[in-house]
This record gives sequence, C-alpha cells and structure tokens, in this order.
Amino acid sequence: MKTHLFDLAVRAAMSRRRLLQGAASLGALSAMGMPKGALAQDADLRAQILAIPGVGAGSPTDQHFQQVGELCLGPTKANVAEGEFAGVELTFMGLNNQNLHNILFRGFLKPWEDYTGAKINWIDLAQADYNPRLQQAIATGTVDFDIVEMGAPFEGDTAGRGLLDEMPDWVKEQIDMADYVAYLQPPVGTWDGKTYRITIDGDCHTFAYRTDYLSDPGISGATGMTEAPTTWQQVNDFSKKVVGQTDPLTGSPAFGFLDPLKYQWGGFGFYFLEDRATAYVKHPDDPAWLFDPDTMKPRVNNPGWVQAIQDVMDLMAANAYPPDQVNADPNATAFSQFLGGTGSMLTWWGDVGSNARTSDTSVVGDVVGFSINPGSDRVYNHAAGAWEEPEGANFAPNLAYLGWGVYVTNRVSGDEKKRKAAWSAAAHLGGKDISLWMAAYPSGFQPYRNSHFNFDEWEAAGYDRAYIEDYLGSNQESYNHPNAAIEPRIPGIFQYYSIAEDELVKGLSGQYGSAQETADAIAAAWEGITDQIGRDNQIKLYKASLGM
Repeated sequence: MKTHLFDLAVRAAMSRRRLLQGAASLGALSAMGMPKGALAQDADLRAQILAIPGVGAGSPTDQHFQQVGELCLGPTKANVAEGEFAGVELTFMGLNNQNLHNILFRGFLKPWEDYTGAKINWIDLAQADYNPRLQQAIATGTVDFDIVEMGAPFEGDTAGRGLLDEMPDWVKEQIDMADYVAYLQPPVGTWDGKTYRITIDGDCHTFAYRTDYLSDPGISGATGMTEAPTTWQQVNDFSKKVVGQTDPLTGSPAFGFLDPLKYQWGGFGFYFLEDRATAYVKHPDDPAWLFDPDTMKPRVNNPGWVQAIQDVMDLMAANAYPPDQVNADPNATAFSQFLGGTGSMLTWWGDVGSNARTSDTSVVGDVVGFSINPGSDRVYNHAAGAWEEPEGANFAPNLAYLGWGVYVTNRVSGDEKKRKAAWSAAAHLGGKDISLWMAAYPSGFQPYRNSHFNFDEWEAAGYDRAYIEDYLGSNQESYNHPNAAIEPRIPGIFQYYSIAEDELVKGLSGQYGSAQETADAIAAAWEGITDQIGRDNQIKLYKASLGM
C-alpha cells in the first residue's frame, strides 16, 4: 500500500468526529494507566518483528512466519530445555480461513518444533465446517485433538463438560494474562474458577467505510452525505441513494453497505445480523438482548430484531447490493468485495484494518476509515414493550465471539510430558510479542492486549499516525463501550446461531411472508434447542454470563 499518500487522500475527507475519536483513544490509554509510549519488555525485539516483512511490502509468507516464530522463542527457552519434547506428537485443530489461522501457526511453531523436538499434526477446517466438526467430537466422545483453536462461546460446550485441561501457573506467567483488555479478563477463559484459555484475539465487529465515497461530488450529490454514517438509518439511506453512481476508485458501479446475504456460515454468519440488531435491541438499562434471563424465552422476534431483518429485506428490494450477493458469505464481503474495491461500507472483525494496509489483495488501504458499529435513532425497550428515541442515538457495539483462544484438551492430562508440550506450544502462539505481530499483519486476529494500543510501535512499523489512531480507536472504543453487546458463554450457543442462519436465509428467499414470520421461526427453533439442552440449567448459566 502507498501509505505515504494516506494523509492526502483521507485528511480532506476525515470528519471532526473521527479526529476526536483518535484523540479520545489516546486519552483512553492514560485512563487505563498506560503512559503514552509504554512498551512490552523488549522494545527492540518488537520493532524487529514488526519490520517483517514491513507495512507496504506485500503479504507475509511462510518464511516470514517462521522468522517471527524464531525471534519470539525466548519465553519458550526459559521454560523448556532444548529437545525436551523429543518423541511427543500433538494434534492441533483450527481454521484455515483465508489461508490464515492454522497456516500462520504452522510457521510460528516450526522453530518451536525444531527447538523442543515435538511434532504437530494439523486438522484444518473451513469456517463453515468448524462448529459441526467440534460438536460432532463432543457429542460422540471422540475428541481427537490435543490443542484446539476455539472461541470463548464454546467454553460451555467444552469446559462445562470437563473436556479441557486446566492451565498451569507457569503458562500464566509466560503469556502475561494481566495484559489482556478488560473485557477478555476472567470470567472469559475460565469455568468454575479454573483457567483454560490462552487468548490470541480480541473479537469485536467494527464499522469500516470508504472515505473517497464521502468526498466524491457525484456520490455526495446523490446521497447528501460528506461524513460517515453513524446510525443504521443513515447507512440504509446512503445504500439506497448511491445506487446508479460510479465507484470513485474502480470506475465500477457504486454500492453502499455489504450485508453477507449468504448468512449460512456455520453459525458465524449470524453475527452480521446481530450487528444491525444490537443497536435496536440492546437497551442501556438491560444486559440481556438474546433471551429473557428469567425464562430463556427468545427475544429474537421482538420488534427490534424484526427491524434488523426488515432492513436487509428492504435493501434487497431496492437492488442496493452487488449482483449475486445471495452467494456472498462474510469472507466474500470483506476480502473479495470491500478490500477488493467493491462497496463502501461493512461491519467485520477488526482485522480488516490490518489487512487493508498489509495484504496484497487490498486496494482500499489509502481510502478507508473506521468507527464503532452504527447506532440507531431508536431502541426497543423490552421491559417497557415500546420503542424509545434516546438523545444522541443508541450505540451497542457487537463484541462478537469474545475472540479466538488456544485451549488444551484433557487427552494430555495423564501424560505430564505431553501436557507440558501442548501448553508450551499454545503459550508460544499466545505470547506477548508474537501477538503484536499478529495484530499488525494479516492473521485472522485483531488487537486484544493493552500493549497493542501503543501507537508509536505501529507508526514505527509503517502505519501512519492518523490511520492507526482511527483503526485502533474503533477497537478500543468497542471493547470499552458501556452498552457493548456481549454474547453469553452458554452450551449450544452455536446451535442457536446456526439454526437462526437457516431460518433467516429462508425468510430472505421468500419462504416466509415477512420479517416478523422469519423472526418467529427463529424464536420457535431456539425454544426447541433450549428444551433439548435443559431450560433450568440454561437460565442459570445465562444469568451468570450476564453477571446477574
């Protein structure tokens, strides 16, 4: 990416609101007790790995992954003797999504294997296949992996069933868990007071938008907008009015917001409907937004959720999406469409920000801005059974998935050598310094440690200051938002999400008569899942997850 052109391209279009957000993110660092310029224990090492291959030098390769893995072996060498795990074989299950995740882990762990003598075998899964594969292993009692890349929502299905190995104290010290951002601190990663998770990600969805769409005279004339939308009402209005205009970067037809209409994505696609819904249904006075905490009765068919579905139906009717959008899953909207120059807005996990500047597939790195997810002019108060119009709109960032982590299963619990090897491999991936590299380069992960928000390190790596304040600020503001929508760590959560995707797609294809009927079908399916799992226990765990 031509990062030196960013200020010229963006500053003219950057609104006062975005500049203030950058300043606010600096203030937030001070509020967290982190002095400006604070670094982790080895500033020289961090600077060295951030220069591999260098921001603007193209996508990293396996050679780069191995270089970074080798340079970050110091903590491993402090706890493990050379060759200590000779003869140990471990099986690692994780994603191969967009050639990231497991693909990077292979490179990072190759120097670890060479040093320790262990060997790792890999189970690579597509995103849509992840939940079915994990649930099958749990249901049939055939867990065939020693280490698993997994999100906190699955902790109820795994830790709650006694399938995980408890983290040793030496691992906690090696990875510096105190550095995690506040919302990823315990109880996330724990169950019944025991710690099981090494966090490697800080998932939340943020709003990415094209700044050149806001400065283009033709588009501004058609839409009436010169600043980024802040509410879903504005997003929808922009998306309808931009139809028929020309994309200022590519010369192709212009489009507004990119909903992934192929929502069926193994449960992960439901997050993208949640992005719209949380602004409508997450009331500041109510921690619940998916279920009623006293009964587990679904809220997914209340007027706020129905409005979210209706938004998508209305945009489909207005032909506001690119052709064949019904076959676009979330990977397509982010990596093929938005980063490739199609469309002007989307919500996605925060790593779109690092990919925009460090991936060969991105053409928008000089013309992209970020904020928290859009809010809504009105919010449904479930307790009152009525819509309200709060002053300044209602914002409820979607902290979708609580981030990926690395977990060790109880398959190794009876073999101390194998157990230490598994935890050592996991700790290497979750190390403080290697995590900064993963946050800054395409990895499938986004910032999740307090030490990731040192703007000076990112600027020295090749990001310009305005861009990184904007990008990191959107993540930090989402994590710390007082009305953030946090999903529950309850058993079966992805069963709920997966069946919701199925019913949603049916509704969008016309198999149901309205948005309300679609939402009612999802609610009925959710009731069936709750009854199957056990309502009383779900109520108890759901209340606990909400801090009630």
